[in-house]
Amino acid sequence: MCSYCRGKELKESPTTYVAVFGDCTIIIKNVPCLECVQCGEKYYTDEVMQNIEKIVIKAKELNSEFFVAENKAA
Repeated sequence: MCSYCRGKELKESPTTYVAVFGDCTIIIKNVPCLECVQCGEKYYTDEVMQNIEKIVIKAKELNSEFFVAENKAA
């Protein structure tokens, strides 16, 4: 169930995750999520969030303004 709109159906879907930290914009393509059919709210598993965190840390280490990654595990 969606905690945002209380929709009853979530579907597996790839998405693009975007994070902004100061002057750095990080875009990660093909991130697996569960998406609410009614409102579009997205939910990520703990494993997916751990992978996102690793990519974000690496992007911040590179100290660039713009970073694009593709999730190869999807």
